[in-house]
Amino acid sequence: MEKRQTRTFETRGPVMPERNYVVQRGEELADFINRVRMGRYIVLFAPRQTGKTTFFRTAMRTLSAEEPVYFPIQLNFERYENWPLSEFYPDLYKRIYEQIKYVFRIRGIALPKALSRFLENGHLNGNQFTLLDFFQELGSLLDEQRVVLIIDEFDGIPREALPGFLHTLRDIYLTKDFATPCPYSVGIVGIKGITQLNYDRTISPFNIQDEFHLRNFTPAQVQELFGQYTDEVGQPFAPEVSETLHRQTAGQPFLVNRLAQILTEEMRIPKTETITLSHFADAHQKILREDNVNIQHLRANIRENPRFESLLTDIASDEKGVRFTLDNEVMLDLAAYGVIAAGTDGMCEIVNPIYRYRIMQTFQPLFNGLEQDYLPEDTHAGFLDYLTPEGHLDMESLLDNFRDFIARVGFRILQVPKIPRESVGQHLLATYLDGFVHIAGAHMYLEVPTGRGRTDLVILHKERKYIVELKVWGGAGLYEAGKQQLAAYLKLEGAVEGYYVVFDHRSTPEPRVETETIDGLRIRSYVIPVVQGRPSDLAEKQGGYSSRFIYPVGAV
Repeated sequence: MEKRQTRTFETRGPVMPERNYVVQRGEELADFINRVRMGRYIVLFAPRQTGKTTFFRTAMRTLSAEEPVYFPIQLNFERYENWPLSEFYPDLYKRIYEQIKYVFRIRGIALPKALSRFLENGHLNGNQFTLLDFFQELGSLLDEQRVVLIIDEFDGIPREALPGFLHTLRDIYLTKDFATPCPYSVGIVGIKGITQLNYDRTISPFNIQDEFHLRNFTPAQVQELFGQYTDEVGQPFAPEVSETLHRQTAGQPFLVNRLAQILTEEMRIPKTETITLSHFADAHQKILREDNVNIQHLRANIRENPRFESLLTDIASDEKGVRFTLDNEVMLDLAAYGVIAAGTDGMCEIVNPIYRYRIMQTFQPLFNGLEQDYLPEDTHAGFLDYLTPEGHLDMESLLDNFRDFIARVGFRILQVPKIPRESVGQHLLATYLDGFVHIAGAHMYLEVPTGRGRTDLVILHKERKYIVELKVWGGAGLYEAGKQQLAAYLKLEGAVEGYYVVFDHRSTPEPRVETETIDGLRIRSYVIPVVQGRPSDLAEKQGGYSSRFIYPVGAV
């Protein structure tokens, strides 16, 4: 008999432990609560749908339950964008009043008469001075209570209110040397940092902030999340599912929960079956194609500034690399939106392979104009020619044909729109294989291993895994080292053969095709020349003769 599922994976709002599977974030909670006890004014700026609201609500619930001396007031500024000061402050007063009454109600305590009279007769006149007076009086009436003010969606504060509001909080904070301030501790939650919100670029009046960082889920936390489901329902996840899912999402909370929703609710996998990597491949294809709210935010953010496209295209090509610096406003904004981050080598990275794929789909053309040349003229059944008699993928013949395709189209690869010349080979191979796997009923996803210039394409078909590593020629030593890297990755992924495709952009390339056994693993390597100019340019350079690249006899 199947166990009954009582909770779900949540993507539509704050997570409720009684209704949803939830990552506990014990270390982060303890750290945050300790800062509140110390009276810190804490700022957390992170992208949407990373669990900020859930985290702060959990922290406040935990803190007030353990130590009722802390009095939480939770606000949300999302509604206030573009409001005039004359409307912002009076409405803010109403929200604070409602929150105070709510806290007394859930604690089962009557609102003290003096406090009730003050709140009924009080007001905020549309400037920060009455806000300072209000908090001072509130603190005296709350009788040793320590107010913890949490402001969610702080980015929505009206521009003209920002400097005065921050000045007020700073003035209150600085009284702590000789009094218990109200609020005692503040948590400001948003997307863009204080300096980004300080639109006039003057020195921030909030220089007392204590920055708090809420990380994406770790691999262990993803396993913990799935373990809650398994304990409740009895349906296990194969270990490689949570590992692969984490690599594809980098632990981004929305993406983790969305893939879990697809796997446990939408695919209708019998609860008696283990959720396998094959199931994950189906779920992964769905999330690459659907238009969920997280992807809508991603698309809106990357289209906000015309300069974003150029930078993201350079980063996605993953060849020369772009050094990460928060001194660059374009990088600062993209980092705030959760699109890019600094890699371990200090270079810009798109934060996870799913975002990388969707960004490429957003900015790159749907068609490259060379699709009709993918297959030779004597093709029999199109891409189905590249299946073995047993129905498996014939990757060797498929990649041999891709090498020939590049030779067939020659200089026309330079005419593919909106693709940087240094990454056109990788783009063409990815779209070529994408067309093939769709027809063959396979699944393909990106892996972006650590190391500049590497991209792996992983293809799953009939319980077999095929790995294709893409790289740009960087020298004979790096070429040989790449084979060793691929062999190590094949072992990690439990695959027995891999394909290594290196694009050679030099003016005098050295085409190669070779098959080797490395550490017991079969690796087939290709060095594919990429044309550097039109025939007229080449003829001029070579004394009136154009040339095409010829593979050495016997190289295949």
